[in-house]
Amino acid sequence: MGTMQLKMLKLLLLLTITEICTAQNDITLSEFTVSSRSIAVQWSFPADASSYKLTATPKNTPEQPVFAQFSGNTVIGSVNSLSPNTVYTVTLEAMDNDGNVLSSAEIEVLTAPEVPSIEKAYSKNSDSITVEFTEVAGATGYILRAESKSGDFFSETSVSGSPGTVMELQPYTDYILSVISVNAWRRSQPSLPVEIRTVVMAPVLEASSPTNVTINVTWPRVEHAVFYTLCIIQEGSSIRLKRNTTDTMTVFDNLEPGTRYCIKGTAWDSEGRTGDDNTVCQITRPSSPNVTLVTVTQGRSLGITVHWLSVQGADVYVALTSNGQNCSSVNRQPSDNHCYIIPAECGQSRSVTVIAYNKAGPSSPSDPFNYITYPCPPENIWVEEPTAGNCSVMWDDVPLVEHYVAYIKRDDGAEESCNTTETTCQFFCMCGYTYLTSVIPYNHAGSSPYAHVRNYTTIPCCPHDVTIKLVSTETLEIMWSPVRGSELYKTTAAETYGTVHCNDTSPVCALSDLRCNTAYSVTVTPCSELQGCNSTCTAQRHETAPCTPEILDMKQISNSTYKVLISTPNKQDTNYTITATGHYDRHTCHTAGNYCELTQLPCGSTYEVVAVATSAAGKSLPGFSKPLETGPCCPMFVNVSQVTQAMTNMTWSPGHGARSYIAALTSPRGHAKCHTLDTHCLMGCITCGTNYSVHLEAISSSGHKSECLYQGFSSSACCPTGVKLYRKNNNFLRVYWRSSGPQVYNHTVELYGTKANNTCMAAAGSMHCDMKEGPCGEVYTVVVAPVGHDGVKVILCQARMYSVPCPGSNAGMLISRRKRSVN
Repeated sequence: MGTMQLKMLKLLLLLTITEICTAQNDITLSEFTVSSRSIAVQWSFPADASSYKLTATPKNTPEQPVFAQFSGNTVIGSVNSLSPNTVYTVTLEAMDNDGNVLSSAEIEVLTAPEVPSIEKAYSKNSDSITVEFTEVAGATGYILRAESKSGDFFSETSVSGSPGTVMELQPYTDYILSVISVNAWRRSQPSLPVEIRTVVMAPVLEASSPTNVTINVTWPRVEHAVFYTLCIIQEGSSIRLKRNTTDTMTVFDNLEPGTRYCIKGTAWDSEGRTGDDNTVCQITRPSSPNVTLVTVTQGRSLGITVHWLSVQGADVYVALTSNGQNCSSVNRQPSDNHCYIIPAECGQSRSVTVIAYNKAGPSSPSDPFNYITYPCPPENIWVEEPTAGNCSVMWDDVPLVEHYVAYIKRDDGAEESCNTTETTCQFFCMCGYTYLTSVIPYNHAGSSPYAHVRNYTTIPCCPHDVTIKLVSTETLEIMWSPVRGSELYKTTAAETYGTVHCNDTSPVCALSDLRCNTAYSVTVTPCSELQGCNSTCTAQRHETAPCTPEILDMKQISNSTYKVLISTPNKQDTNYTITATGHYDRHTCHTAGNYCELTQLPCGSTYEVVAVATSAAGKSLPGFSKPLETGPCCPMFVNVSQVTQAMTNMTWSPGHGARSYIAALTSPRGHAKCHTLDTHCLMGCITCGTNYSVHLEAISSSGHKSECLYQGFSSSACCPTGVKLYRKNNNFLRVYWRSSGPQVYNHTVELYGTKANNTCMAAAGSMHCDMKEGPCGEVYTVVVAPVGHDGVKVILCQARMYSVPCPGSNAGMLISRRKRSVN
């Protein structure tokens, strides 16, 4: 076991005896503070003690004990002038006034190591200070104490020995440093302090290579720095170049292209101290590569291969053509000195340059290398056929061409070609065939890698067995045999002004929706998609059926005859048939003009009337039918009876086909009319004593009318007016009236009372009648009525009531005239 290990073991044993107390009189003793040359202890305060004696005796050395005395009220005391790193037995004795020991206690204490001294302190880095100090015996470690001069920073750093470094400091800042030795947790007093300033920071370098022979270095200004030192060294070389500057940038030139350099930068403060150093490495840009070869390759797509010479320090190469295409290659091995540009445009005269890249940036472009590509095939190829069988394949001129080879292949396998420096080639072509044409251009680089193929179909032949037939009134069916080379048939009629009625691959067509009664010139035109249509085919004429006539009007000529007016939209040699079809019968008439008459149509019947045109081409479609209703039948009898002097009641039997009726009584003195759905009608406004003609109109549901005439009707004679009753002096009563009509009728006068019932007859022209009076004061009912020539009394005249007073008044008093005579 070594000497240092034995010392450590002893110290550990001493630490287990930090406090030893005696139980005498209950006094206790304990350690208070310990340094390298002093020990301070504290004790309890026992009763009756007037003073204390504190003795420190070295335990393992022959040194003399050291003691100190204290008064009776002291509880803390110390002994000085001790030896560092020494175990002492510390004894405390409590004494009375006579110097007798009342009680005592002792403990063992290890003093701290010797105080070290700082030999040297310096700062090499802006965030640290290194301290060199003397090491002392018995120290197990040291503490570096650092405090900023401004007082805002304090730290203690544990180190095992000298030198020691304090970290995490601020650049160019003043610090006060001291060293403390330590053993078994005992710390010595700090050493004498020293004041040290940290150095300035290192500049933060940024490097770039703007060219392949220069490197630019820049940095932000370092605080408290007065100038800077930069040292550059080439990778793999021991040659160094130093440069001092007060600026914050510098340029190193005349360097090797594509070479890596490292630059170390240091800042200097005003005291001539260098601070931290910072290193940055930068590669210069590569030299410009040289293009050695450009080859044009053929394949699925045209491309070029660019070859160049490798340059030092290049990581990637990029080839760029004059039309903006590019390719790249990573420089992993010497064979990586080419790249492919796909696709490349045909028929072009271009140039290519190559640029080398590394982390510093691109090199200058290489010198342009000129090249040409294979010629492009002509985009526009066509065939012209100015006359049948004489064809020419033609194309647009393309650049960079020395000559052309044209290939013509027919769809049956026949093939021919021609070699020319022109842009046309003639060949014989047959109608109805398809030709595949292609043109390949050549130059000194070779032929075009591909060629456009154009189809050309010659004009198909016209069909010769065209048949046309009328399948409906306005539809023609055309049929023919297929012809060679035709992919499509267009069927037209000249009269439809270019309208294509059929556009089909089948050799049949129906021209529908044609104009009626028209002769059409029909042409079947065979077509091919590429060539077009053969417009030389002859036409055939065929006529459609006549147009459908229209019924314009139907007029009733008589009760059983109707005139039908029709349109005549066809040629003059067209005949028309009009047919009226009823439920039980049919009637027909024919005409070459615009009307005919349907005869013997019974009344009260309904017919559908249709017109049809007929010509040599066939029959038209039936025209739109129109209903025809004959006038309703007149009633078999009519009866007119008078209800009042001004009203009549007219009745009649039902008329077949009639739904409503208009009854009328007409005379020079006025007329009466009513419109009804019934077979009777009550009419007013009748004039008495008048002869009326009787009319009746039977009306069907569709508005057709039949005029019906019947035997006349005579209204009854007019009742007199102004009827008055007078008393005469001879006990007679006189009835007086005025006649409202011709005075050609006799009048009968009836006088009724409770005790009288008299009647008299007045001759025509007379306007009064006398009758013997009954008892006076009687109430009489008087009726004056004309008597017809047939001796029949008019019963419609109104009765009047009179009260005749006793003598003294000549006139009767009219009581009421609402009562009408009914006898």
